[in-house]
Amino acid sequence: MEDRNVAKLDGKTALVTGASRGIGRGIAQRLATDGALVAIHYGSNEEAAKQTVAEIEQAGGRAFSIRAELGVEGDVDILFAGLEKGLSGRPLDILVNNAAGPPGGPIEETTREAFDRIFAINVRAPFFIIQRALPILRDGGRIITISSVATRIAVPSQTSYAMTKGALEVMGHTLANALGKRNITVNTVRSGTTYHEHAALLDLPGVKDFMVSMTALGRLGSPSDIADVVAFLASDDGRWITGQVLDASGGIYLGPR
Repeated sequence: MEDRNVAKLDGKTALVTGASRGIGRGIAQRLATDGALVAIHYGSNEEAAKQTVAEIEQAGGRAFSIRAELGVEGDVDILFAGLEKGLSGRPLDILVNNAAGPPGGPIEETTREAFDRIFAINVRAPFFIIQRALPILRDGGRIITISSVATRIAVPSQTSYAMTKGALEVMGHTLANALGKRNITVNTVRSGTTYHEHAALLDLPGVKDFMVSMTALGRLGSPSDIADVVAFLASDDGRWITGQVLDASGGIYLGPR
């Protein structure tokens, strides 16, 4: 019988973008718990990134942080300079594209600058991060991108945001076909309404209860709910899954209840 105490990612390396808080932090912590050396990318909140690394190390894991603002000129160069320094010549095994800009509002209020900005962070950055990672990504590696149920639920205030997530889902299955020859799996995980310490909107009166009422499993998600799915896809257990979009939303907006 399999020993479930054996870490499934021992000897592996991982990069998680946007890992200083929220879902990204949960993913980084879970991958580290499973044995991986995790690169914690962050855009600006150095204190949160340090806290994430400290919590991982206190739990017996290994991690290091990298600061790089995504969506600007030279972002990928800065990110990979830090990554390659931290890996010290080791290849990369797992890439998790989690970092994303916030929804930009309804179409009537979206400026060209805001539109370009969210596509630069949510689409351009992951695309070129993957491109840059491919030479150091080990054959048999994993690419996992975090999407959103906004791609299957019409939310007028999130039009441009939903468009970016739709682009990521298309990217996932096309890259899965292209990279299968290297035994690299490429999958996308859709998150739903997820509560964490920075989810201020959900603390507004009535919002949390409404979202719970629309979710089949009757509660909000947590970062660990998404992290567990990512950990499965990153492990050898997920070796035969590629080109897929996994909805990890607890069944939000499946229909009338």
